[in-house]
Amino acid sequence: MPDPVRDRKILVTGPTGQVALPLTRALARDNEVWGIARFGDASAREALEADGVRCVAIDLGAADFSILPDDFDYVLNLAVARSPEPDFDADLRTNAEAAGLLMQHCRGARAFLHCSTTGVYQADDHTVFGEDAPLGDNHRVMMPTYSIAKIAAEAVVRTGARQLGLPTVIARLNTPYGSNGGWPWYHLLMMKGGVPIPVHTNRPSQYTLTHEDDILASLPYLLGAASVPASVFNWCSSEHASIEEWCAYMGELTGLEPKLSYTDSTLESVMADDSRLRALGFEPRVRWRDGLRRMIETRAPELLRG
Repeated sequence: MPDPVRDRKILVTGPTGQVALPLTRALARDNEVWGIARFGDASAREALEADGVRCVAIDLGAADFSILPDDFDYVLNLAVARSPEPDFDADLRTNAEAAGLLMQHCRGARAFLHCSTTGVYQADDHTVFGEDAPLGDNHRVMMPTYSIAKIAAEAVVRTGARQLGLPTVIARLNTPYGSNGGWPWYHLLMMKGGVPIPVHTNRPSQYTLTHEDDILASLPYLLGAASVPASVFNWCSSEHASIEEWCAYMGELTGLEPKLSYTDSTLESVMADDSRLRALGFEPRVRWRDGLRRMIETRAPELLRG
């Protein structure tokens, strides 16, 4: 088992995000954690600072890191940008170019973790994707720039690792959720509002739900696997579940009825193989049903039956 991440100086990009927020707060208990984002929401910044995070307002689109220290032990690049209207230039600049410039600024780090997505894999029926699976424009139907910008960012990060000699790990995250929300949470809100939930016609729509606790627990393993050239891992659990399954289960817990709307205008199944991550010694612990119950208990306990 790798050493725990403790007594280190850590930089987190996008620390107010769904995945990054609980990770940042947990790391701040035992480390000197800095967070960079635009911090348009002053209350979000204040909450992080109350947890001991040193926040610096930086626009990743401009990627000017001159006001930021460069002596971090670890850099966790968790930020993601998606333009409200498809803007490839802006999203390539913010996701890909900024990653390379941040690596240059923090080139002395012990390790650089770049959070990518299993949305880089080419949709292929109900295939469980390993890290060597073909890449493609997976999310085009819902987010036109997303998969392409993520693939571009991976290419920049791979180049940066070799050019700078910076140990790097690319972690492709699959369907994160937990007490800070996630895709199932939005589905629960849709159930509460009686809104139809889009599900792909190539049913069932299966994904690899990954709880925020397992994301945190796997972090030392991933940082320990950073290398030159960059290493690539699926960042996920071992359990696959479908939208149909998790909505039905949340219906059992709450009494709310999911209304599914089958369409081609939504994502197809994206399941990921975690064998490479488990080979490092990590074993996910949160079963998806337990995780969903905990999510509802934390965020909307009034919806639970009895």
